[in-house]
Order: sequence, then C-alpha cells, then structure tokens
Amino acid sequence: MGIGGNKSAVIQTAKVSKNKIGEPEKSYVDAVTSLKGWLDLLDGDSKHTTFNAKIQESTHIFLCDYVELQYKVEGKPDEKITPENSRMIIDGEIYEVKMYDDPMGMHEHLEIYLKYTGGR
Repeated sequence: MGIGGNKSAVIQTAKVSKNKIGEPEKSYVDAVTSLKGWLDLLDGDSKHTTFNAKIQESTHIFLCDYVELQYKVEGKPDEKITPENSRMIIDGEIYEVKMYDDPMGMHEHLEIYLKYTGGR
C-alpha cells in the first residue's frame, strides 16, 4: 500500500551548458516526473528541534512513496539525484531541495525537506 497524496511533483536536475560567450548557464530538466505525495508546512519555531541546519532552513516537507533517486545522462552511467543538483516543482511552485531522507534506509517512503523559492 502506497502513501498516496494530494500533490503531484516533479524533481528536476540542473544541467550546465555554455552560452554564446562561454559563460556557464544553468537550466533544469525533468528527472523524476511521477511523484504523488503530501506537502506540509514546517514551523521552525519549536523549542524541541534538533539543531540540524538543513532541517532548520526548510520551509516545507514532501512525503511520498520511495523512488530511486537517479537519472539518465546520455552516454554516461546513471547519475545520483542530490540536493545540490536538483529542485522540485509542486503545483507550479519552485522549491529548493535541502535534504532527501529515506528513513532508516528502508526504501518505504521519502521525506524531502524543501525551501520555498517562488513561482515559475
């Protein structure tokens, strides 16, 4: 039985290329397109939180069924999706990924800690 959810999300990975004058330009491509889960607002005001910087910076958490966090790159082995090379789009809104958590490595669900950055 899966988690289900009321939100559809896409994980995008950063692709860096050079523009006409040789400067690096970052664009994003869809890496995982079929995430269904729950988006919840985090309140960083609790006196009982641990002082984990990634969690403290997060504004939201997305809970979904477990998926492999890898994507295909043409001519290369599968690349791992990390917070540093990805972002999430949920209902047209952009979220910076702070941390991917597979609790206790059980591959049952993912807890994705996010920071809201705005609309498209």
